[in-house]
Amino acid sequence: MAAQLITGGRVATPDGVLDPGWLLVENGRISAMGSGESHFRPGATVTDASGSWVVPGFVDIHCHGGGGAAFTSPDPTQVRHAVDAHLAHGTTTMLASLVTRPVPELVEQVAALTDLVQEGLVAGIHLEGPFLSAARCGAHDPDLLRPPDPVSVDALLSAGHGTIRMVTVAPELEGAVPAVKRLVDAGVLAAIGHTDALAEDVVPAVDAGATVATHLFNGMRPLHHREPGPIGVLLDDERVTVELICDLVHLHPTIVRLAARHAGAGRTVLITDAIAAAAAGDGTYDIGGLKVDVTNGVPTLADGGSLAGSTLTMDAAFRNLVKSCGLGVLDAVAAASTRPAQLLGLGEVTGKLAPGYAADVVLLDDALRPASVMRRGEWVPSDS
Repeated sequence: MAAQLITGGRVATPDGVLDPGWLLVENGRISAMGSGESHFRPGATVTDASGSWVVPGFVDIHCHGGGGAAFTSPDPTQVRHAVDAHLAHGTTTMLASLVTRPVPELVEQVAALTDLVQEGLVAGIHLEGPFLSAARCGAHDPDLLRPPDPVSVDALLSAGHGTIRMVTVAPELEGAVPAVKRLVDAGVLAAIGHTDALAEDVVPAVDAGATVATHLFNGMRPLHHREPGPIGVLLDDERVTVELICDLVHLHPTIVRLAARHAGAGRTVLITDAIAAAAAGDGTYDIGGLKVDVTNGVPTLADGGSLAGSTLTMDAAFRNLVKSCGLGVLDAVAAASTRPAQLLGLGEVTGKLAPGYAADVVLLDDALRPASVMRRGEWVPSDS
């Protein structure tokens, strides 16, 4: 693989912006970088990034599909299609999120994804269900929700052979705290979400090792000034990283700004919570056996009207955080790339532009839209 030089852009680094700056890519990794208009390297292919932001590839830890395909499909070509749809929008690393189904069916879905995780197509599996509250079920079939009993938890973990990276649990359910401990002991991120819990229910789960708030505010008992509930506890606890769906539908820009500024760069993660409709268009879709209508890019359950995931892509979340919510580009880099990579244990591999890191790079134009995407040192074809 020939060396590649990306030069002339505004390079977002952990230490600030190189404006202009350059990156040298060799063997799929960033081998060197610096400031200035150019850097000479004989034989290197040169990409002129003048006028562009050069940022690390996005890392999405909560995504159900895209491009018309869902991660629940047993067909690996459908999974690849969903990954490619998000890759075209700058997501170079992602978890495959599954929704509530009967445990035996989830075991089959996990087993079907395991080879693709081991191949590196996706970085792991996120189980968003079935251990959720029926009172805050959102787009999960309430008839299939259940407490996290040890047999079910172990069956799912066993099916994944180490590929399950995160499981969302409602902390008020019977057995939730022991389940959190079991997940953490297995090296799995325990997340709190789809919960009607009081504050007193949430604290023991965090003390037991839960470190992620699944799409904060959404699918949760609302914040109240006399009962902070899950939102207050999770946002205020320094041990917890909060997911935010920054599509400007799930959350008002003011709420995004308040949460992101309070949690800071070290605890804020942008996610898509995207369903198959992302990068695919309006229409009728299925999520976990429930019919979903997508109109003007907003997915809702056909029966009840509840929001059912999103059609968001990570570049749009990045753009919205900066242009509509008022945060800086470096804050967006931290939330879309650096912090989620750290959560997945990949903080020394990707999520930053630094020597030795994977060459996962996105060139954003002045409107913060992807002009080019590189994954592991290879440019992604524009039609992917």
